[in-house]
Amino acid sequence: MTASSLRVIVTGFIGHQRLLGGVAWDYLNVVLGLKRLGHDVYYIEDSGCWPYNDVDGPSGGDWTDWNPQPTVEHLSKVMSAFGLDHKWAYQFPPKSEWFGLSSKERKEIIETADLLINVSGTLEKPWDYRTIKKLVYIDTDPVFCQIGAETGTDSKIMRQRLDTHDVFFTLGECLSSNHDIPNLDHKWNTTKYPIVLDQWRDDSVTGNGFTTIMNWSSYDSLTYRNERYGQKDAEFMKFMELPQKVFPTPLEVALYKPRVKSSRDFAVSTPVDLLESSGWKIVDASEVCPDFYTYRRYIHQSKAEWSVAKGGYVVGRSGWFSCRSACYLAAGRPVVVQDTGFSKVLPVGEGVIGFGTFDEAEAGIREVEANYQRHAKAAQDIAEA
Repeated sequence: MTASSLRVIVTGFIGHQRLLGGVAWDYLNVVLGLKRLGHDVYYIEDSGCWPYNDVDGPSGGDWTDWNPQPTVEHLSKVMSAFGLDHKWAYQFPPKSEWFGLSSKERKEIIETADLLINVSGTLEKPWDYRTIKKLVYIDTDPVFCQIGAETGTDSKIMRQRLDTHDVFFTLGECLSSNHDIPNLDHKWNTTKYPIVLDQWRDDSVTGNGFTTIMNWSSYDSLTYRNERYGQKDAEFMKFMELPQKVFPTPLEVALYKPRVKSSRDFAVSTPVDLLESSGWKIVDASEVCPDFYTYRRYIHQSKAEWSVAKGGYVVGRSGWFSCRSACYLAAGRPVVVQDTGFSKVLPVGEGVIGFGTFDEAEAGIREVEANYQRHAKAAQDIAEA
């Protein structure tokens, strides 16, 4: 460490969500970015979330994976790939067992840390880390975070976790302009998701298709003040016939198929047959991008992205912009994505094209196809800016 560097702890879900390739990047970009800035960075996963048994659970067996090894091996592989071999710790909830850093090392790091960045609120008991000088909360799920902490099923514990922090950031850059969304008596500073550019630059030949990687539905919708804040499924249905309109441009979706039923991961049947009959190419995300490496490769092999957003982001006019879409931009791939209000805080029209209606979505795809090199360069420029 230099005299000006900080000792920083970053939290996340890399282990718990090991079956979702993009999740690793949600937290890696933060860790690697801070490391590049010269800080002494550690990754600690203490979410309290029990790992899923994706093999026997779906067949009627125990949904809990009582074996920590798959999770630990995944975490070790990810950290080792980026020179973070001795910079991580993972708490295995079923047995309250820790892996990675020794108990002595972990204790010393927590006692001497200057800053803890709780990304996505993944820390189960932030008060256990209250000895750290500053606790920062980064909300990556705007609208759902605020409404959930105000009136959700787990609102009391969510509010308690939030209130333990000192400083608050949100990806909802336009959240303050929607007075229907509660601020929970906190000042929400705005931020964009960090992307480590040189991890994404790619000069290879692009594919032919517009792609995206998504969950059909992550959890239940919320109703607040008679307004419904839904998931991606409801938004996607509005654009079901799009492939037929933009043919022969292929539209491909890498879908994560729901495996579990819980309050955090609400299982919904994905209408694959309906999607395919409407002209969508559907691939299994667990096969084409199961880890951080293949997730990045999948984006590199795409021509551009087309995607909807969660209904809650759209209805709440949050200004949220996907970290996945930011990775497409960093790879020089234009994005045509549903506007959540981000057109107020991002340059749009070249590289990033927002849409609200079916006709706008169709026009956006046609515009990128007609002027691809210009949009690809703009995508890279926006990422760098």
